[in-house]
Amino acid sequence: MPIKIPDALPARHVLESENVFVIGETRAIHQDIRPLKILILNLMPLKIATETHLLRALSNSPLQVEVDFLMTSSHVSKNTPREHLFAFYKVFDEVRSSKYDGMIITGAPVELIDFEEVNYWSELTEIMDWSKTNVTSTFHICWGAQAGLFHHYGIKKFPLAKKMFGIFEHTVEQPEEPLMRGFNDVYHAPHSRYTEVKESEVAAHPDLLILSKSEQAGVYMVMSKDRRQIFVTGHSEYDATTLREEYERDVAKGLDIDVPYNYFPDDDPSKEPMVLWRSHASLLYSNWLNYYVYQATPFQLEQIK
Repeated sequence: MPIKIPDALPARHVLESENVFVIGETRAIHQDIRPLKILILNLMPLKIATETHLLRALSNSPLQVEVDFLMTSSHVSKNTPREHLFAFYKVFDEVRSSKYDGMIITGAPVELIDFEEVNYWSELTEIMDWSKTNVTSTFHICWGAQAGLFHHYGIKKFPLAKKMFGIFEHTVEQPEEPLMRGFNDVYHAPHSRYTEVKESEVAAHPDLLILSKSEQAGVYMVMSKDRRQIFVTGHSEYDATTLREEYERDVAKGLDIDVPYNYFPDDDPSKEPMVLWRSHASLLYSNWLNYYVYQATPFQLEQIK
């Protein structure tokens, strides 16, 4: 089944060139199938790239998915053309009265700022509270995961000695959980962050369950025990070149940055990166859509509570 996106969204041409099955709005209105409605709160500065990453990850499923993009009104993006935002994004007041089968909250480059000092923190917490009664399942990514764990459960973030940057091995801690169905015992996932949550604090919380972790990268995947909140501290949605682009950007800024771990062959940035996480990313998002959204959401959206 296809993923439904606006006819003119730039990601459509990229995805179609990769043989990803997408369907435009014009064609979709002639199909008598209720698609899953997914809301993506995109907090990343390069919004167009993030749209493509997430739509690619959501597309490998037999389910038809309809996506709305959400931006904060309390922070103006400087890295995405205003025409794009006006054409494809909504603000919270436009969706406040709506219900969604699923929601994704992305990361954001504000890790080293205290949560309460982020200029859109108040709006974000309002959206996160709203999601508890208006969304069947919410998937939080990287800083979005740390923000959700802090707001909902009081789990703090801590600065790392250096950036967690590269492709790391992870283990499955709860193999019986449907989100982990089909995962290898050891698999790879990208990380790109300056902060962490402590495994001991997450494990001690009575309402949280650690699904996966890494010896090097720490806690990776956490779930609320009611299965409505998913927290992923890495970036499984990243494409092949994202870490390289981040590395080259940081080098150009003169930052003291290590070569991404386990990413370039022989740690040589002149070589093409190795993609070790693609199958994991596809499985993670298809499992989420199937078991935590499609299997759990009511057919009538208005019944979500």
